[in-house]
Amino acid sequence: MGNQDELWQLKRLAGGFALVGARYCQPDIDLIHLGERRAAVRDIMAGSSLPVLVDLDDGYGDVKNVTFAVRCMEAMRVSAVFIEDQRAPKKCGQLDDKEVIPADEMVAKIRAATAARSSPGAVYFIARTDALEAEGMRKALKRGEQYLEAGADALYVEGPRDDKELEEIGKTFKGAALATTMMEGGGKTPWHPPSEFAEMGYSMILYPTSILFRAARAMERAVADLRAGRRLDMKEAMSKDEFMKLVGLEYWQGVEKKFHP
Repeated sequence: MGNQDELWQLKRLAGGFALVGARYCQPDIDLIHLGERRAAVRDIMAGSSLPVLVDLDDGYGDVKNVTFAVRCMEAMRVSAVFIEDQRAPKKCGQLDDKEVIPADEMVAKIRAATAARSSPGAVYFIARTDALEAEGMRKALKRGEQYLEAGADALYVEGPRDDKELEEIGKTFKGAALATTMMEGGGKTPWHPPSEFAEMGYSMILYPTSILFRAARAMERAVADLRAGRRLDMKEAMSKDEFMKLVGLEYWQGVEKKFHP
């Protein structure tokens, strides 16, 4: 199941829970670092013209590592990145027992990340805090203020657990670019349509599992059918022609015909 990420046409988020699970079939517990992430991002960007947001975890080290990671992403023409304040080894933001680094260490990383860009608009930089679960709402909000003051273009508060927390975060950072995660299939944050998130003040919603979990279930069903000797149900699958259109066969046939008739 390692390379289905190359076929998805809604490629907006590269990294984190979805990429680690889909490409490497591993949990998001700090097993995959910058080298593997660069390879995955390169493959995703080669298959899509959509803007790509890359999850750079904790930046893979100190301010030097953060600087290098951001420069790598800019060289690959990534549209946006985010870095979080978890203490290594980090884990999926929706898991419990997370720890965060001191706020001043994260502020230094943010300053390093934004300074690493060739220009302010080269890579959109989002600062993520996991302090809500680790330290509580008051300290999470304080960190958010510090991170925006340090130069982050947007703020991402991980793991609001109910509407009250969603609304408090939205009101506190009214007017700022604000992101949150909608982990369908078992996340901590209650489900809302994008319009309702927008009303609460959020301008960016990440959906790391909405495609991944559906794809995983479909693959399980396919394996079960193969084991049971059942034929493919075309109501649950693409046809060959649909798949060839998805992967752009017609374009490559045109190239072949034009240059090697």
